[in-house]
Amino acid sequence: MGSASTRHNCFVTARAGVFFLALAAGWGAPTWAQAQATAGGASGLDPLFDELADPDGQTWARAESDIRRAWSHSGSAAMDLLLQRAEAALDAAEPEVAVGHLTAVLDHAPDFAAAWAARANAQAALGRFGPAAADAAQALSRAPRDWSMLTLLGSMLEDMNRPETALAAFRASDRLHPHQQDVKDAIRRLESRDSAEAL
Repeated sequence: MGSASTRHNCFVTARAGVFFLALAAGWGAPTWAQAQATAGGASGLDPLFDELADPDGQTWARAESDIRRAWSHSGSAAMDLLLQRAEAALDAAEPEVAVGHLTAVLDHAPDFAAAWAARANAQAALGRFGPAAADAAQALSRAPRDWSMLTLLGSMLEDMNRPETALAAFRASDRLHPHQQDVKDAIRRLESRDSAEAL
């Protein structure tokens, strides 16, 4: 039988999984305009999301970069710098350092979706799936179209042997950003598993 901490992580991740999927479907989620009201507004990002979602588009990489750049601005130069330091720590395989920077950011800027998303990735890198799921849920409540958080959810749920929910998360991510090969591979893998189990 697993430890209490392991069971707690699984419970939190499962609950966050349901919440993530509700957000992806738009159930009770804040509108995109509301979520981005303090980050430059939705109107400037909608055309970029249209470019990103076009499976045959040639400008998706630029659109992705522009969206990420817009998300990285909190309105505070100091908070933006801490986010950059956290991302550098993640790139250097120092997730614990990243968590420290990001916790400081979120203490001062709790509505900064990019900081929640970055801390979710750092927590996942440390194997803390419960906290990672909780942080990803916070990110999605503020930025419902963050495809990377849906992908993270799918990966964690697949690791928890929840293939149906994982597949739904990967499909939601793919609808937003159909140029992620790892997501397409995951969808094919889980669909093949479903087909094999149906035989």
